[in-house]
Amino acid sequence: MIKREIQILLRERLRELGFDRKPEALPVEEPSSDDYGDFASSIALELASEFEGSSRDLAERITEGLEEELFKKVTVAGPGFINFDLTLEFLVKSLARLLSSSDPLKEARDSNRGRVQIEFVSSNPTGPLTVGHCRQAVLGDILASLYRKIGYNVDTEYYFNDEGRQMDILARTLWARYKQALGEAVDIPEDVYKGEYLKDIGKDIASEYGERYTEWNDAAASFFKEKGMNQMIERIKDDLSLLGVEFDGWFRESKLHREGEVEEVLTNLEEKDGTYEKDGALWLKAEEEGAPRDVVLLKSNGDPTYLLPDVAYHLDKYDRGYDRAIVLLGADHQRHVENMKAALSKLGLPDDFYQVLINQFVSLSSEGEVKRMSTREGEFVTLKSLVEDLGKDVVRYFMAARKPESHLEFDYDLAKEESMDNPVYYLQYAHTRIASIFRKTEGVGIEEDFQFEDVDLTKLDKYEEVELIKKLDKFSEIVEISASNYGPHHLVSYGENLASLFHGFYNKYKVLTDDEELSRARLGLCKGVQMVLRELLNILGVSAPVSM
Repeated sequence: MIKREIQILLRERLRELGFDRKPEALPVEEPSSDDYGDFASSIALELASEFEGSSRDLAERITEGLEEELFKKVTVAGPGFINFDLTLEFLVKSLARLLSSSDPLKEARDSNRGRVQIEFVSSNPTGPLTVGHCRQAVLGDILASLYRKIGYNVDTEYYFNDEGRQMDILARTLWARYKQALGEAVDIPEDVYKGEYLKDIGKDIASEYGERYTEWNDAAASFFKEKGMNQMIERIKDDLSLLGVEFDGWFRESKLHREGEVEEVLTNLEEKDGTYEKDGALWLKAEEEGAPRDVVLLKSNGDPTYLLPDVAYHLDKYDRGYDRAIVLLGADHQRHVENMKAALSKLGLPDDFYQVLINQFVSLSSEGEVKRMSTREGEFVTLKSLVEDLGKDVVRYFMAARKPESHLEFDYDLAKEESMDNPVYYLQYAHTRIASIFRKTEGVGIEEDFQFEDVDLTKLDKYEEVELIKKLDKFSEIVEISASNYGPHHLVSYGENLASLFHGFYNKYKVLTDDEELSRARLGLCKGVQMVLRELLNILGVSAPVSM
């Protein structure tokens, strides 16, 4: 990366002046205005307190010893900002490196980053996945792709609660739908799941088992709980498959209870003086570990709270050898995260092991109205219906477009548009345009699959061409930022900017011209854009069409 090369040059010059800094710690950014050069650094201001003189004096000293052949000019502005204007020869080396490799992320990949597990969706199997689950499914899947691309060993996992009251409600509801399918008049209680999806499952059970379970007893409760859960899990898997999401593992809460892992957590916490009894309940000393207040682990009736098995689950993850466990949770889980961190800290796990991305809710708008959704009431737009209506590409792109911590209003009308106003089509059309250009090369005497090693890329001296080269060079950094900040939206924003730059270049200049050397150089630029767009769309799980 160009930025990295400038950081290395700065590091070498700073060492000559007696400062020892790692290259990645040196501030080098693209300035807000072209008036301040291609890149700028505020390092002199940061080091001024360690220098006998002003920050501007230090900036002048730094610039005196830099390799001038790489820069058209290096200037000092204001109190000590260092501005770099790069030579075209220096810039095009970045494009040459990209074209010589089949991997746009080669510079970002490090196979020694470690093992990461990413858990997401993890919705209880009591109903179909909704648009809210859809957002988390997309975000988690893209994060997994990002981490794999930069060298992590990644496993994805879906955790579901097959214990507790919600599963009992599901079983009772499904039994009532089964009885209705047998022709009996059954009143549906107010606190059950009312979606039509359970009617279909009830009909299937009635057809297969007849009147075997007409009486509600322990056998019926166990049967309908297991049957309902398995049916819903299969439907969840099918829905996720439509979205292009597949998990490496599926984990049941019951395993934690059955194998004694929940009890083991209690024992470990008690041995570390992490619990106490109060009002008949067992409490975690969470406040000692930075949480706002202590929290109940075991209720007075002996039942565990939601927190206890989740602590056991993450201890299980740690025992499986993961260096980090990333979890995507809804906006209503903030207090739970604080309690989890307190419990895991009390158990002695590393502070950076448990990492959480809180994603806000999704609302669906159409014709200016926002649709109300409730799983319990059976009033929601399902993931399946959304993908079947709009297509996987559009749904994934729109779900990733905004910062996860921000509420997402999914514009259904815009998503349905097949025009350049739809950002998905805008991005894909840039890739399609480039494919079309290469299909036309033989018409001007250039073979479609020609090599770029001997192309004179310094022909790319127009402002728009230089801006494209700089944008392509930034791709690896954006991927790193997207992964470390748990923010796929950075990737979306970058892609739209790259597509905009390309469309602007394409509309202003001919790629295939009477000047063969210029044509080959511009084809090289187009190839670079195509490579990066294809990789970006691949990470997002969106197709990169060659025709539209």
